[in-house]
Amino acid sequence: MRNDVIIVGGSYAGMAAALQLLRARRTVVVIDAGLRRNRFARHSHGFLGQDGVDPAEIAAKARTQLIVYPTLTWINGRAEAANGVKDAFTVTTADGVRHEGRRLLFAVGVTDALPQIDGMSERWGESIFHCPYCHGYELDRGRIGVIATGPMSVHQAMLMPEWGEVTFLTNGVVTLDAATRADLDARGVTIEDTPVTQIKGHADVLLADGRNLSFAGLFTASRNAPATPIAGALGCETEETPLGTQIRTDPTKETTVAGAFACGDAARIPHSVSLAVADGAWAGAQLHRSLVF
Repeated sequence: MRNDVIIVGGSYAGMAAALQLLRARRTVVVIDAGLRRNRFARHSHGFLGQDGVDPAEIAAKARTQLIVYPTLTWINGRAEAANGVKDAFTVTTADGVRHEGRRLLFAVGVTDALPQIDGMSERWGESIFHCPYCHGYELDRGRIGVIATGPMSVHQAMLMPEWGEVTFLTNGVVTLDAATRADLDARGVTIEDTPVTQIKGHADVLLADGRNLSFAGLFTASRNAPATPIAGALGCETEETPLGTQIRTDPTKETTVAGAFACGDAARIPHSVSLAVADGAWAGAQLHRSLVF
């Protein structure tokens, strides 16, 4: 059976797209490996109507609502390969099963490449974050550390005083000119140039000179890339952004491969649950239009 749309990725963007298509009574296959990007976080913030809710609960509720629609096929598994052309795509899952569809949607999410600092990955999503709109308020205007990863970190450090008392840890990654240092100082940001060697406790930063700085929370600008190379293997072009690599799309969310679309964190910046849902809803509507016109 050739379905109307195969969606690779069943997190927020993928499900939002599926909802639009299902409500247009289209046949949809969602292939989901179950690895949400925010699976490390206990609460999701900034998403209207779901503020403070466990992100796993949001995802589970959405899926429960989707499976009521009879034209949905939900597959728990990993999509290994995508082949074909518009109106005749095939996606093969890890178990070797081939699924056919007229259109493809890559809602694969991204991976976060973090600074190679001992103790950072274990605290990602719990006391170390990337989005102040998602996690800044809960720090209650306490001490905030921003650990540099590149030029975007300067912007992050300049923005963060909205949420607390900020120390910018350049960590040997960025070199600040006099004008930038003056701008940070004017915003009340403390600049710390001594390299970071370890993160301990809740959000304690151990510096190379032996000092220990304690914070309510830490922020860093992770480098992103699509969580799976499946879109690139099909021939979809990527592009570089200030945050990393994403799948290139046009305003309708179609990639450089006709009939293949992409949405969510893998195909837009900046990133949040709200923006992923909006991007997915738009992609779903545009996919439907491509099947009609």
